[in-house]
Amino acid sequence: MILFPAIDLKGGECVRLEQGDMNRATVFNDDPAAQAAAFQSQGFSHLHLVDLDGAFAGAPVNADAVDRILAATTVTTQLGGGIRDLPTIESWLTRGIGRVILGTVALRNPELVMEACRAFPDRIVVGIDARNGKVAVEGWAETGDMDAHMLAKKFEDVGVSAIVYTDIDRDGMLQGINVEATAALARAVNIPVIASGGLAGSEDLEKLLAVEGDGVTGVISGRALYDGRLDAAVALAMEGIC
Repeated sequence: MILFPAIDLKGGECVRLEQGDMNRATVFNDDPAAQAAAFQSQGFSHLHLVDLDGAFAGAPVNADAVDRILAATTVTTQLGGGIRDLPTIESWLTRGIGRVILGTVALRNPELVMEACRAFPDRIVVGIDARNGKVAVEGWAETGDMDAHMLAKKFEDVGVSAIVYTDIDRDGMLQGINVEATAALARAVNIPVIASGGLAGSEDLEKLLAVEGDGVTGVISGRALYDGRLDAAVALAMEGIC
C-alpha cells in the first residue's frame, strides 16, 4: 500500500484545510518545494499534490509552485485541482506530473475522463470527494445528489488507473479514515481506491492494510504527517506500507 504525503497549495504555500474550508487553512510551509524534498528524504516514493486555488478557479493557479516541486524531487507525483480539459491534462503530464486527478469534471463531463484515458493510458485518476456519501465538486463548495458509488461505476473498464476517495467531513480533522466507506467503494468497483481524509496515525494504516484485499491500494496523509502524529519512519517501516 502506497502512503502519499499530501502537499496542498494555496497562495503558493503548503497548507492544510479543515473539512475543505479555504477560510480554515493552516500554513505548514511557505516553501512547498522544500517540503516535497523533505518528504523524499524521509523515504517517500510518491507525492499527492493539490492546487486548491485551482480547484475553485477551474484552472491552474499554483503552477509555479508545482514546477518547483518537480524540479526539487524525483518521486512520482499525482496532481489534482482545476484540471478541466485535455490541454491542461497534457500540459501537466508534459511538465513531469505522473498522474492527473480529475474531480469536478468527472461529474460534470465524464466523457472527458474517458477521452483522457484513451489519450493518456494509466495516467488518469478520478477524485471522488464525498460528504455523507454524496459527491461534492468545485473545491467541495457544492454537494449534489450523485452517489459516490454511482459515479465510480461510470468509470469501470475505461482505463482509470485509480480513484482517490475523500471523506470531506473527516479531512484535516484527524478523526480517522472512514475505512468502512472506503472499503465499500473498493468492493463495488474494479478500480483501485486510494483512501483520503482524516488519517490520524499508524492505527489507521493498520485498519487500511486489513482491507487492502478489497482493493484499497493507497492512502493520503496530510495534517498527521505535518504535526507529527504520524511518524514517517514508523509508517514506512510497517509491513505492507511503501
